[in-house]
Amino acid sequence: MVKGRSFENLVDQGDPVARALAYERDGADEICMLDISASNESRLALLEVVRRVARGLSIPLVVGGGVRSVDDMGALLAAGADRVSINTGAVEDPDLITRCARRFGRQAVVVAIDARRGDGRYGIETHGARRARELSVVDWIREADRRGAGEFLLTSIDQDGRQAGYDLELLAVSRAATRRPIIASGGAGDARHVADALAQGADAALLASILHEGRHRVSDIKAYLVSRGEEIRSA
Repeated sequence: MVKGRSFENLVDQGDPVARALAYERDGADEICMLDISASNESRLALLEVVRRVARGLSIPLVVGGGVRSVDDMGALLAAGADRVSINTGAVEDPDLITRCARRFGRQAVVVAIDARRGDGRYGIETHGARRARELSVVDWIREADRRGAGEFLLTSIDQDGRQAGYDLELLAVSRAATRRPIIASGGAGDARHVADALAQGADAALLASILHEGRHRVSDIKAYLVSRGEEIRSA
């Protein structure tokens, strides 16, 4: 398991299986595993790691990395994933979203978007934020929704790993483009940032650095959200 800033300078953060089980015990609603180098290395996410994590969990598991075919998605589901995240493969072959939704159901298809601000708009990048695309976030969300995306995992490359808060403007323009669930990702530094993302229209918030570094716990963040009147699952 690794974490960095803006998808760079990755640092080892421990064993993914042990961490996933610990986060479930502390109240996580689901675990999201993204193999961020899989597409760039032209391979599928590591199936054995997925199997090991899935065997120990009772909460949903979302897995992404290197998915370029319906069979790839099927392999991850067979390994124990409950939903599969598609990024690079969907951008290069948008009909992949439709084919996967028809085979496995829209609810199993998560379209991941790595967004970066530039030239007055938000553009998307693929291959682990190594390749910029001539496609805006808003246009891509609308197309992916039409093609069968069940939800969106929206990551701000600019905010990733900085713990300064989610990109609320990115969330706002994305929320206006779809009614599908949006998971906010990139920038959480404390419980207030999570509350801000939910207030801006996110349906869920992905946490990484602040948990991996031991600065905050899932249970404490959820307790804060409950104190603010957020309707979430709590222990």
